Amino acid sequence: QVQLVESGGGSVQSGGSLRLSCAASASTYRLYCMGWFRQAPGKEREKVAGIDTSHRTTYADSVKGRFTISREDAKNTVALQMYNLKPEDTAMYYCARENTGYCSGSWSYWGQGTQVTVSS
Repeated sequence: QVQLVESGGGSVQSGGSLRLSCAASASTYRLYCMGWFRQAPGKEREKVAGIDTSHRTTYADSVKGRFTISREDAKNTVALQMYNLKPEDTAMYYCARENTGYCSGSWSYWGQGTQVTVSS
C-alpha cells in the first residue's frame, strides 16, 4: 500500500520560508511522477509543482521563482522549498503521486496534508 506522509508545515510571517517534505512508503517511489498541491478554504485544490523521474519540474505561475520542488530518490522523499511566502500561500498542502514516471495529470495517491499559514 502506498503511503505519503507530509511534514514541515507551520505558521510564518509574510516573506518567510518553509520547507515541506513528503515521505513515500514504497521503495519503487523513484519510478513515479510526484507533486505538491494546495487547497485554501473555499477554493479548489490546485497543483503547485510537479517533478518527474527525470527531475523535470513544473510550477504554477503563482509560485514560480519562489518555490522549488526536488526529490531524493535514495530517501524516497520529495520536498517543496518555499521562499518569500505570501498570505495567499496559506493553505493545506498535499503530496501526491502518479502511476507513471512522466507527469500526465493522473494523480493516484494522496497524503493527508500539512497546513501552511502565512500572516501579513
